[in-house]
Amino acid sequence: MVAIPLQLGTNAERSRHRNRQAVLGQVRAAGTMGRAEIARALSLTTQTVSNIIADLVADGMLLEKGRLSGGRGLPAIQYGLNPEGGFALGIEVRPDAIFAALLDMQGHPVTTERIALAGTEPSVVLAEVTAVHARTLSAVPIAKDRMLGAGIVMPGPFGVTGVSGVGSDLHGWQHVDPEALFSNAVGLPVVLSNDANAAAMAERLHGVAKDIPTFAYLYFGAGLGLGLVHQGHLIGGAFGNAGEIGHVPVPGGKLEDILSRLSVQRHMAVAGKVVSDIDGLDRLFRERDADLMIWLEGASAALGHAMTIVENMFDPQTIVLGGAMPDAVLDHLVAHAPVPRMSVANRPNAALPRLMRGASGRMTATLGAATLVLNRTLTAPLSHAD
Repeated sequence: MVAIPLQLGTNAERSRHRNRQAVLGQVRAAGTMGRAEIARALSLTTQTVSNIIADLVADGMLLEKGRLSGGRGLPAIQYGLNPEGGFALGIEVRPDAIFAALLDMQGHPVTTERIALAGTEPSVVLAEVTAVHARTLSAVPIAKDRMLGAGIVMPGPFGVTGVSGVGSDLHGWQHVDPEALFSNAVGLPVVLSNDANAAAMAERLHGVAKDIPTFAYLYFGAGLGLGLVHQGHLIGGAFGNAGEIGHVPVPGGKLEDILSRLSVQRHMAVAGKVVSDIDGLDRLFRERDADLMIWLEGASAALGHAMTIVENMFDPQTIVLGGAMPDAVLDHLVAHAPVPRMSVANRPNAALPRLMRGASGRMTATLGAATLVLNRTLTAPLSHAD
C-alpha cells in the first residue's frame, strides 16, 4: 500500500474538485473503501462523500466492489478504481528517440512504443508525438473519451540558462514554450517535467520508494538528473529546473562527464568499443570488461561526491539510483560508492540504507511521465488555499 500524506477534505462547494481528488487518492491507496471510511479519513461528512462517489461512479472512475460486513446493519458498499475509468499518456523525448506509454487508471501499461528521431527540432518532435497519440487512441478506442492528460518529459534545463547547450539538453527548445506546444499538438492538458522528476514520481508510486515520503532520485538518462521528493511531492524549483546535478563540479570535471550514460559511451569509444544500448553495456559488465571497470571506478568515486552534496543539501531519507542503466551496473555503483562520513545522513541506527537501487530500464521516465498525470488526478493538494 502506498503511504500518502494526510489530505483532509473540505465541505465547501468551491473545493469540490479537490475533494474528488482526495476521495480518488484514498481509494487508490487502500484498494477498496466504503463511504463512511472515506469520510472519516478526509474529515468530510458522509453525505458529501456520498455525493462525490455518486459523481465518480457516473463518470466511470469508480466501481462498486461488493459489500464488506462491519457488524450490525447493512454491509457497506466498497468502491475501487475502474482501470478503464481514465488513461494517461506518457511521452519521453530523448536526443535520438521518443518513448511513449499509455497507462490505465491503476497505473498499468496498456501500450508502449519507441520511435526513432531524425532530429530534435520542435517541428520534428511535435509531428511524431501527434502521430503516436493518434496511433495510441486507434489501438485503445475506449481511451479516446477518457484521456486524463499527457505527461511530457524532456532532459532539462528548461528555458535559456547558464547551462543550456553544454550538456545533454535538447537543442532548439530553449526559446519556445514546450508545454503549450505539446498541449496544442495532442489536444490534452499537459504536465511538463524533466526526466529525473518523472522517474522519481514513478519510483514513489510503484518502486522501492513507495513507503518513503522524502527521498532523492539520481536518474541515468542520457546525462544525470536529480529528482527531489519531499513528503510525497516533487520539488520543481521556480522554473522547473531543480535537480540539475549533472552540471555540478566535482574532482575531474562536471559530475555528468564522469557519471552518466554519455560518459561511459565516450569512455568506451576512446577504447575503441561501441556501446549503443543498455544490453551491450550489461554484456560488457558481465564479461568484466577492463575498460568498463576503469570507468566504474571513477564513476563510483563521483557518486560518493554526489551523495555528499545531496545529503547535506536536502537531508533525504535515502538516495535512490535508477534509470537507463543495467541493474548489475547500478548494483555495482551502489556497492562501491564511497559513502561519505561528513554528512547529516551519517546517523546511527538509520532505518534505510543511504543509497538504494530503484527501478531501471528504458521506459523508467516514460512511465513516470504518465504517472505525473495520474498523480495530479488522484492526489489532492496538501494546501486548502484556493
